[in-house]
Amino acid sequence: MGFTDLVAETGLNALNSFLETRSYIVGYAISQADVTVYKALSGAPDAAKYPHAARWYKQVDSYQTDFETLPGDKSNDISQYGPEVSENAVNPAAAPAAAPAAADDDDDDVDLFGSDDEEEDAEKAALTAQRLAEYKAKKDKKPKLAAKSIVTLDVKPWDDETNLEEMLAHVKSIEKEGLTWGASSFIPVGFGIKKLQINCVVVDDLVSVDELQQQIEEFEDHVQSTDVAAMQKL
Repeated sequence: MGFTDLVAETGLNALNSFLETRSYIVGYAISQADVTVYKALSGAPDAAKYPHAARWYKQVDSYQTDFETLPGDKSNDISQYGPEVSENAVNPAAAPAAAPAAADDDDDDVDLFGSDDEEEDAEKAALTAQRLAEYKAKKDKKPKLAAKSIVTLDVKPWDDETNLEEMLAHVKSIEKEGLTWGASSFIPVGFGIKKLQINCVVVDDLVSVDELQQQIEEFEDHVQSTDVAAMQKL
């Protein structure tokens, strides 16, 4: 039973069909079963030919740094996961003879309700739930990367008599959390007038570019106006 060669087209077709109605190889959360199958692939499946397998691969790939801590048995191979296959038919002639019926006085030794198995299943389920909860708590503690943008500002002076070095010093005197000033230059715009072009990196949640422009324009003895020349996410 289970998967065989996941590099071959037949193996990829089997994986894609298996994942058509599933998010993970086993159960409803990522586990060592997903890691085992993931490592058996030579790379990401073609999304056009194997959309379900490609979707699953992308999801598992995002957990690479946590592979060692995921719940499940690391010793299993891919043949222990995947679609069921029909068991080989048993040759009746080769089948072992049926054991003689147990004596009546042995009936009391048989646990018809399998209570031990039920207790083991309950313990296993509780352990799995605990490990998943610990994994989720660990993942939630990981710091999230702050979204940043790089912004190029044009700062225009009043005329050609404006001291551009003083204007630059005023602009860079603005300090706030999430703002980092970068390179700057003076660019001719005509009639002997130059504008200041300056780069900065801002943390999107901490710095408003509109408010930053307003602060720069408050240096009204030097600054006529400001514009955003370019802006892109980092």
